[in-house]
Amino acid sequence: MASRPPNGRPGFGSKSNSRPDFAGKAGAKPGATREQVERRERFMRARRESLRGTDNDGPVIMYGWHTVTAALRNPARHLRRLLLTENAARRLTEDGITPAIEPELVRPSSIAERLLPDAVHQGFYLEADPLPSPAIESLPGKGLVLVLDQITDPHNVGAIFRTAAAFSAAAIVTTQRHSPDATGALAKAASGALEHVPLINVQNLARGLAALKEAGFLVVGLDSTGEADLDDLPLRAPLALVLGAEGKGLRQLTRDTCDHVARIDLTGAIKSLNVSNAAALSLYIASRKLKRG
Repeated sequence: MASRPPNGRPGFGSKSNSRPDFAGKAGAKPGATREQVERRERFMRARRESLRGTDNDGPVIMYGWHTVTAALRNPARHLRRLLLTENAARRLTEDGITPAIEPELVRPSSIAERLLPDAVHQGFYLEADPLPSPAIESLPGKGLVLVLDQITDPHNVGAIFRTAAAFSAAAIVTTQRHSPDATGALAKAASGALEHVPLINVQNLARGLAALKEAGFLVVGLDSTGEADLDDLPLRAPLALVLGAEGKGLRQLTRDTCDHVARIDLTGAIKSLNVSNAAALSLYIASRKLKRG
């Protein structure tokens, strides 16, 4: 039996592996092959080229049909550079979408070199400015918002954006630190939702929650140890639902700042949900209760 290293994959990166280990390269992961290292270097080189002459924050990177076309349709999104394959350009024309900037026709490999491995770009690559982050005080005094307490996985946050757009959430609030940027994998997972749900970044989440409460929001945290089932709480608009990171849950100061901490009672053998699934279920429960008045 092959030895099992800490990552749980037998023989990966070990001496018994026939593939060379190029982990000594800067930024390379342990056990990386030459092909993986070279692709990573191409990605970083292309990334540096894309940032030349731009501000320090750099552009938002978007790829994939839904993500890019949603951005192209958004007049508030300032576009910088659009790369398309011939098939992608034909698809835009057939769908009646005319980009505000002239696209560059390239081969699929030219886009792949700008992205991390396994990114599904479908022939679409866009660089654009970030959308402005509105102030909490500008939120309408109705509806609901989602607040994310140090949820760092971009795929989860992107999926939460997509669900938030489906339920017409007014905004998503995150912290400036310990949160993924609204670019790349997050934008792809959001599938265009970044153009419909404003992202509000705050320096301090407890102060952000306090500002929501001052604006009239009922602030409800979601945690498996909550005081009551979310479906049993007397919810009202405007409403803020606060979700914590998987594993850690809500931080203590966040819990203390909430008006209520609720749970979602599950009847099956598994009593916990992925945070993006929990967001979808809580939005469904809250939206239904708010609609009933």
